[in-house]
Amino acid sequence: MATVAPTAPRQRRAPGRVRGAAAGVAAWLAGIVFVLPVLWMVLTSLHSEADAATNPPSVAASLTLDGYREFFGLTGGASPWPSLINSMTASLVSTLLTLLLALPAAYALSIRPVKKWTDVLFFFLSTKMLPLVAALLPIYLFAKNTGMLDNIWTLVILYTAMNLPIAVWMMQSFLSEVPVAIIEAAQIDGARLPTVLGRVVAPIALPGIAATALICFIFSWNELMFARVLTGVVAETAPVFLTTFITSQGLFLAKVCAASLVISLPVLAAGFAAQDKLVQGLSLGAVK
Repeated sequence: MATVAPTAPRQRRAPGRVRGAAAGVAAWLAGIVFVLPVLWMVLTSLHSEADAATNPPSVAASLTLDGYREFFGLTGGASPWPSLINSMTASLVSTLLTLLLALPAAYALSIRPVKKWTDVLFFFLSTKMLPLVAALLPIYLFAKNTGMLDNIWTLVILYTAMNLPIAVWMMQSFLSEVPVAIIEAAQIDGARLPTVLGRVVAPIALPGIAATALICFIFSWNELMFARVLTGVVAETAPVFLTTFITSQGLFLAKVCAASLVISLPVLAAGFAAQDKLVQGLSLGAVK
């Protein structure tokens, strides 16, 4: 006698589909909320100063590139290129130095753990608990007495020291997922520590290294307080150059939006180019 298959499993799938659809809608709404300020900044940068300052804002106003012309100095103002080059130099060099120092440290704390490695890791993280403003005066006095004020290499050293704790902490979790058997096999074949780190560990942990590099680059590029105090004309960075557009007289909203968009483009481009590595790296080790 034929039997009829139960329909209960189909009924159980329905709530799961509803929850999945609701989660998808919530994700899209959250994405729209986060991207709306960026879109508004783009629209404002394309308006004249008079239209950008209207209240309520004039959405349908005519578009113009005057804000971008003023930012790039085409109307007689200062050129932003020296500041952009300084920011790129400080961010890239400090990120590279941070990775070179963090990789061996993370290796010692994960694959070949030292004694009380958790205490060591906590010490690294505890250095990030100090408010930046508390270290501002000592660093300023040190830079002044050593003749390192308004020097781009001062920012390189400072950004490397600031990003190193978070880089070690992130890469330690990434490197802990590297199979020890592969490293032992390389060592049996005669590979020394630099070869193991460069040819065995780094390729396996590449997503984590890319995520760490991107975060260090973003932190260095966006840093303002130390760059504002320790630089003047020669080593001025892009965020410091952006603050010069804010004055107590006249309209500046469209020009500031144009400058903010241009200065944000390197970070946005780096994040878009490395988005797959970033997601893969940040989720590495989350699921066994």
